[in-house]
Amino acid sequence: MLNRRQTLACAGAAFAFPFVARAQSGFPTRTITMVVAYPAGGPTDVIARIVAATIEEDLKQKVIVENRAGAAGSIGTRAVAQAEPDGHTITFGNNQTHGNNMLLMKQPGYDAIADFAPLAGAGAFPHARVVRNDLPAKNLQELIALAKKEPGKLNYGSTGNGSGSHLSTELLMRRVGIQMQHIPYQGAAPLVQDIIGGRIDVSLSTLPSVLKQIEAGQMRGIGVASTRRASQLPNMPTFREQGVSNADAESWAGFFAPAKTPAPVIDRLSRAIIKAMQTEAVSRKITDMGFALDIRPPAEFRAFLKQEMETWADVVKAIGLQPV
Repeated sequence: MLNRRQTLACAGAAFAFPFVARAQSGFPTRTITMVVAYPAGGPTDVIARIVAATIEEDLKQKVIVENRAGAAGSIGTRAVAQAEPDGHTITFGNNQTHGNNMLLMKQPGYDAIADFAPLAGAGAFPHARVVRNDLPAKNLQELIALAKKEPGKLNYGSTGNGSGSHLSTELLMRRVGIQMQHIPYQGAAPLVQDIIGGRIDVSLSTLPSVLKQIEAGQMRGIGVASTRRASQLPNMPTFREQGVSNADAESWAGFFAPAKTPAPVIDRLSRAIIKAMQTEAVSRKITDMGFALDIRPPAEFRAFLKQEMETWADVVKAIGLQPV
């Protein structure tokens, strides 16, 4: 004879079984929506569309990209966190949506760790340390020496308070013991123009935003904040190669599904996305944008996310940024 608890457990399992079985055998059963929490045309959007178009054949279903921008990426990301966890709504997020927002927003409306199941880490946009052409610093150590000589005299531009370029520079300053004055901008375009015009001394910018200007000689690139050199600028050494081994910073990105999505569905999506990114055509299109592919399966990507959150939480606390 079954007691009451056993009876309820069996009933629950019987109720859940049809959904699990369908998830294992029939997924996907309709169009998949890949949410991008930014406007169309930006680098995150472009990469999402490249991958979405490629996985359609593998999954045998249409994959559409839906742009749901606003509130530092939290609007679209929140919508995915609240979506039905059946694999038909996923997102291509990044270090802001699934990192900085947790530290700098009082109410983002989701938890980047608890509310999502990682599907695959894609890689990152490397950050390049750039300086105005007439600044007497030809490499990272010369910049550090210049900043130490007159603390606080140099200024550095970022794409806004709490942005990756802001926090990354604060991390570098803490690691090497220098001070520079922060000047926030609303986006990369005006910042780049002020470096070219000599109104800003230094910036740590995503490679796509400064690559053409470095190649054209409009500003000087002195280092890459990554573990390896950027293929687009093979002669620019990394921070590590210049003696700074603990200040790497990249604008990473990856794919996520809502938490509680069935494991077989997670596996199916993960395999399709990773396979797509490993193809020569997709890899070439993405890397030509200045993106450095570093594909991580779900478990490895989850561990990476945890480490990232710990690193930047320490930086935010140290510089006294308060959530808003």
